[in-house]
Amino acid sequence: MAENENGQEQTEEPTAKRLRDSREKGQVARSREFNTLVILLIGGAYFNFLGGDFTVQIMQLLTEALTIERQLVFDVGLIIPRLQELMTRALLIITPLFILMMVIAIFAPILIGGANFSSQAFAPKFSKLNPFTGIKRIFSVQGLSELLKSLGKFVLVGTVAWFSIAGMWDALMHLGELPLVTAITQTGDMAIHLFLVASAALIAVALIDVPFQLWNHNKQLRMTLQEIKDEYKESDGKPEVKGRIRQLQQEMAQQRMMSDVPKADVVITNPTHYAVAIVYQAEKMIAPQLLAKGVDDTALAIRELAEEHNITQITAPKVARAIYFTTEIGQEIPNGLFVAVARLLAYVYQLKQDDIEELTLPDDLPVPDEYLDQRTARQVRR
Repeated sequence: MAENENGQEQTEEPTAKRLRDSREKGQVARSREFNTLVILLIGGAYFNFLGGDFTVQIMQLLTEALTIERQLVFDVGLIIPRLQELMTRALLIITPLFILMMVIAIFAPILIGGANFSSQAFAPKFSKLNPFTGIKRIFSVQGLSELLKSLGKFVLVGTVAWFSIAGMWDALMHLGELPLVTAITQTGDMAIHLFLVASAALIAVALIDVPFQLWNHNKQLRMTLQEIKDEYKESDGKPEVKGRIRQLQQEMAQQRMMSDVPKADVVITNPTHYAVAIVYQAEKMIAPQLLAKGVDDTALAIRELAEEHNITQITAPKVARAIYFTTEIGQEIPNGLFVAVARLLAYVYQLKQDDIEELTLPDDLPVPDEYLDQRTARQVRR
């Protein structure tokens, strides 16, 4: 089982953040064997289909370059333009092949691990200049595996090339009997054939190396349980910090809630444990809304504010508890409490009339039983 530098086993799959950070550092799965295979095969295919024209152009260029006219020998001023012309023609001949190889070299790695650009990968790492680190890397398990892989490729490609040359031996022996141009053409064809066969031998190497590189990359990114916990703390915040933030948010919300108490039409109490502040504006609201609610100390503060601002307080234990359990701040009261709250509001409005000296508080306030059960009451919403 893989272990990190602290000796802890890396048993967990890398998280999305770990994978994202590795890509930002330029650490993605890559297979040099696959890249080499793609470049060689496409380069060989290019020569196989277009090698004839390429060879003819090169032969013509060499023939002209080696044919020196008499006036060039005695006039130095003509040599430089002649060289420039030959170099320009040579560049035009090899430019398509150069562009093709450059495009393949850029896009071949994308097939394994996807496209990725990281500025951090270009940053100089002076640790790589340390000779002791280099020697340690050479004689490491990975260095040994690279050596064995190189020897295996050499043996594989050499064996395939040997059998391929053996199959063309008779044709090679008769090249000296052919005209020069024909011999050169056949030599080019056999060279391209040998190149493609030897390159195709690397398919077996790539089929082994690609899955290994994907597995090894994932293995290097594996995490310990402690690393996952630390990452969670860094991304979501430490529990104590989150608790403090949550506490501050609750305090701010309570302050806003208490500032709305003076706007209430009535405060309904338990009478001591619960207190809820209700407001109803017929022109703006469909149903009465809850402005504030609290239990124990918060309920006491709501009652004190109500007394300070001359807001009517009514003792209705069932209604107060039902509203507290079922309604959040700023929400309308549930349908099941419409009748009870409406009668209480009507009672308050009648008390505010100057010609009413005494009025009896309604005692038949309907409150559904499920609204009084704290476990089920929170499921009730308008």
